[in-house]
Amino acid sequence: MLLCLSAGSEELKRMAHSKARATDGKVTYPPGVKEISDKISKEEMVRRLKMVVKTFMDMDQDSEEEKELYLNLALHLASDFFLKHPDKDVRLLVACCLADIFRIYAPEAPYTSPDKLKDIFMFITRQLKGLEDTKSAQFNRYFYLLENIAWVKSYNICFELEDSNEIFTQLYRTLFQVINNGHNQKVHMHMVDLMSSIICEGDTVSQELLDTVLVNLVPAHKNLNKQAYDLAKALLKRTAQAIEPYITNFFNQVLMLGKTSVSDLSEHVFDLILELYNIDSHLLLSVLPQLEFKLKSNDNDERLQVVKLLAKMFGAKDSELAAQNKPLWQCYLGRFNDIHVPIRLECVKFASHCLMNHPDLAKDLTEYLRVRSHDPEEAIRHDVIVSIVTAAKKDLSLVNDALLNYVKERTLDKRWRVRKEAMMGLASIYRKYSLQGEGGREASKQISWIKDKLLHIYYQNSIDDRLLVERVFAQYMVPHNLETTERMKCLYYLYATLDTNAVKALNEMWKCQNLLRHHVKDLLDLIKKPKVTNAQDFVKKLAQVLDDDERIRDQLETLVSPACSCKQAEVLCVRMQILAHPINKKNANNSHIRVYALIKQVNKSIDGTADDEEEGVPTEEAIRAGLELLKVLSFTHPVSFHSAETFESLLGCLKMDDEKVAEAALQIFKNTGSKMEESFPHIKSVLLPVLQAKAKRGPPRQAKYAIHCINAMFSNRDTHFAQIFEPLHKSLDTANLEQLITPLTTLGHLAQLAPEQFAAPLKSLVANFIVKDLLMNDRIPGKKTTKLWVPDDEVSPETMAKIQGIKLMVRWLLGVKNNQSKSGNSTLRMLTAILHSDGDLTEQGKMGKPDMSRLRLAAACALLKLAQEPCYHEIITLEQYQLCALVINDECYQVRQCFAQKLHRGLCRLRLPLEYMAVFALCAKDPVKERRAHARQCLVKNVNIRREYLKQHAALNKLFSLLPEYVVPYTIHLLAHDPDYVKVQDIEQLKEIKEALWFVLEIIMAKNENNSHAFIRKMVENIKQTKDAQAATDPKTNEKLYTVCDVAMHIIMSKSTTYSLESPKDPVLPSRFFTKPDKVGLCPKSANVLGAVNKPLSSAGKQLQSKASRMETTSNDSSSNPGSPQRSKSR
Repeated sequence: MLLCLSAGSEELKRMAHSKARATDGKVTYPPGVKEISDKISKEEMVRRLKMVVKTFMDMDQDSEEEKELYLNLALHLASDFFLKHPDKDVRLLVACCLADIFRIYAPEAPYTSPDKLKDIFMFITRQLKGLEDTKSAQFNRYFYLLENIAWVKSYNICFELEDSNEIFTQLYRTLFQVINNGHNQKVHMHMVDLMSSIICEGDTVSQELLDTVLVNLVPAHKNLNKQAYDLAKALLKRTAQAIEPYITNFFNQVLMLGKTSVSDLSEHVFDLILELYNIDSHLLLSVLPQLEFKLKSNDNDERLQVVKLLAKMFGAKDSELAAQNKPLWQCYLGRFNDIHVPIRLECVKFASHCLMNHPDLAKDLTEYLRVRSHDPEEAIRHDVIVSIVTAAKKDLSLVNDALLNYVKERTLDKRWRVRKEAMMGLASIYRKYSLQGEGGREASKQISWIKDKLLHIYYQNSIDDRLLVERVFAQYMVPHNLETTERMKCLYYLYATLDTNAVKALNEMWKCQNLLRHHVKDLLDLIKKPKVTNAQDFVKKLAQVLDDDERIRDQLETLVSPACSCKQAEVLCVRMQILAHPINKKNANNSHIRVYALIKQVNKSIDGTADDEEEGVPTEEAIRAGLELLKVLSFTHPVSFHSAETFESLLGCLKMDDEKVAEAALQIFKNTGSKMEESFPHIKSVLLPVLQAKAKRGPPRQAKYAIHCINAMFSNRDTHFAQIFEPLHKSLDTANLEQLITPLTTLGHLAQLAPEQFAAPLKSLVANFIVKDLLMNDRIPGKKTTKLWVPDDEVSPETMAKIQGIKLMVRWLLGVKNNQSKSGNSTLRMLTAILHSDGDLTEQGKMGKPDMSRLRLAAACALLKLAQEPCYHEIITLEQYQLCALVINDECYQVRQCFAQKLHRGLCRLRLPLEYMAVFALCAKDPVKERRAHARQCLVKNVNIRREYLKQHAALNKLFSLLPEYVVPYTIHLLAHDPDYVKVQDIEQLKEIKEALWFVLEIIMAKNENNSHAFIRKMVENIKQTKDAQAATDPKTNEKLYTVCDVAMHIIMSKSTTYSLESPKDPVLPSRFFTKPDKVGLCPKSANVLGAVNKPLSSAGKQLQSKASRMETTSNDSSSNPGSPQRSKSR
């Protein structure tokens, strides 16, 4: 205890002695250092100060005697003489001395005046600016100064000063200003140490000081001085816990209270939040809930700023904000449905980053993106696609099937920009994961639907869509820049995996391209003629250019040639100024090589050496698709097959046992072999015997194509036909029905292609063998079954032979194309007899129901075939026409289906007369919804085809046979003769007739072009002024006709507001169906049952529950409903 008191008293004595020494004013200098005053030169002063610096540098806190000795020197160095000295070297040395003085005398500095302390620290701060020049000779002294004050934490003395904030703020600003890329890690570390001690050990952080730190995070400053940003970042990380309350207060003042005047950084508040979150999320623990409040602000711009901020925070790669703050995440998701368009757009753009960086959040985003994919704003729908596709292209696993389906849906968007983005996006995904196989087999399987969907778009009416499909196909699905063998392999397996509709679309695309080439070629041929007449202005301009510039003309000729490769086309389109070479052998060989490569690929699959299984395609499907592909190409690019190698490969296919392979080869020969006889005689000599053998003994379809090959390829076809006809004609025998099918097929096609050559034997053949021996006899009893239809391989040989006999008769008539011998009349009677007897012509009851269905269908289709030839259409009676029409209501589903398809095909080709379109009205009775929908589609398409044709052709003379509105009188007449319509006032039957009429009128009246509603009304009125030409003297028949007219009139009046206007033209009624109008007599009164009939119409395609229904309601091979009546024989 005594020792402690003694030591304490000694310390007090020394301190008192020091103060006494300080007051006496005498300055003691280190040994060898003379007085430092303004009386010496600058150089001398620097020399002496260096010695002082050395002395203080060597001193430590335990040197009590030296501390006391040099106390007045320490005070002297802090005088204004030194602090304001003009020489920077002097100031630097003094600053180093002062830094050491603070170190030596710590914790009590020898300076007690607050003003003096402020001056000293502001002086030291100013000297720190010297750190900026790292190449300066004095840089080491500046570094020493920084190191010293950082280590000692000298600035902490200022905590008690009133002006401490000014001192600290100036220090921070200086350090942030001087830091640069020339500084090493030690300089950076000492600066962080110095500044962090002030924040961590101080009582408060002023807003001004906080701004000094935060301003370096603002993007503009950050870009100007990256090192200052790094320094601020390191400082905030070091002091996160201490500085967080002050950051929270700042954001609270600005965000919640709206006090933007508290800081100049208020306008950068959202940029700062993002930077602080990236530095350390703990800095914003209390700030993030404030953002949830801001997301619900009424100010659109404010909400937009917060959404942009949170998009970056949630979307950042390592961000865990969504998991840590679920309420904020849910609130943000709500902004996907914001009323303000730019906010929704920003949310959608964020989605791609979120999907790529946070796959776990895809589930949350899916539903919101679905809603936005239907957004009324085009830009938002567009960006939904971009976001999903961007993520999918990075990694397919990042997007689920639902998201890809949203892109799929947008391929049908009403806006072209959105459709294009969706199509191109899907195409790029397909190329990456399916074509290039980057994601493996699973990824390829996941997006296997894309190729089909892209090709389905070719069905759209827009030319832009179709052109884009062509571009996508050439660039993404079968890239034109691939090596030939690889490209053909790609095409081969693509075609093998397409669905039916996609295959049809691709075939149609090739046909359209082929048609376009022919059109341009025709134009080029036209240019070569003296003058172009009757052309549109743009065609005239093009014609003038082509006429004037032979180079462009030559290039176009090359471009439209089937032999032009994709690379050649690309060069020609980009560099039109270069002269194109004529279509030479080298150019032609390009397409030959491609086709030959494709055939070799098919042969590999047939031989079992292809990679079918690796490509995910069963070998049988690959072969089938490959052959189908070759058939299509043989039609669209026949010239490409003109090479010996190709024909030899096809000849090899023809000799294979596989029927499908041989059949396809025959079709290809038919399409491509027109010049074989002169160009490849060695192939011809081998091919002819094969074709003759196929025609005589091959399967029926091969026999058919063999005959057509001979017809298309050989100049002396008559000789070859005779060599086939004679032995087949003589060998016909009903004893072996299975062996009869192929000869009948061959003879039928010979009869159509060369009717004059075999006129006499054919007439005898039809009359004696086909009708008497084959059709009028039932040799083998049919199987007893309740089924109405069976597969082809279960149909009896006798029925198949009879069907071929019917086809032979029809083909013979189509070849002859005249009815001079009345053969057409007798054939029509035979066909209607088959229909009258439900397919059992002999009515002996030996035939099974499936066989009867087959024969009914064959007879009805034969009637349709004959109706397409004008000379036979004229002799088809109305009763025969009506009987044929009723097949569309056949009890067998497959008969109805096949007949409707044949009917539709004939109408689409404008081959069948207009009255046959009325047959579709009877489909309103069909109990199967799909059949009614199909019939409606057929009607719509046929109406559109006819209207489009009339727009493009000035066919006034054909108006009666083409104008869709003229189907109305045919429909009325057909329904008036419906066998189920017996009693004139049968209300239930009239209801069905009303639905059938609306089935047609709804489509016809959809567009009121040229006041067509009034025209239709006028037609119906005119019918009531006529009589039924089929039974003009029968009052009941005419009454039924007028009643149906009344029903039609009520529909027109109830569905149209313009029916009462003046008709643009006076309709002309078909004379075969109606007598001449009696305009003098009064029109018959409306039927008195219309009140009960004219109830609201059912929607299009609604099933009618007819008590007289006789149609099978399923498409399966099943028996008819036992409770439903059988076909009426009264027809």
